[in-house]
Amino acid sequence: MAKVLVSMSDKFLEKINEVADNEQRTRSELIREALRAYIRRSSYTNTRKAEDHASILEELIG
Repeated sequence: MAKVLVSMSDKFLEKINEVADNEQRTRSELIREALRAYIRRSSYTNTRKAEDHASILEELIG
């Protein structure tokens, strides 16, 4: 597994550590899950935007 270096404020890291501790998981697990959720949401949003744009184009062309 690759490692990635990410910079963040100490305050933000403290919040991440608190959530990870409360959920009894590692910080890495928490960050991976957060990124998975972001990617899913981003993919859905981009698909939705593409569908909206296609509808607009169809209206303009039709």
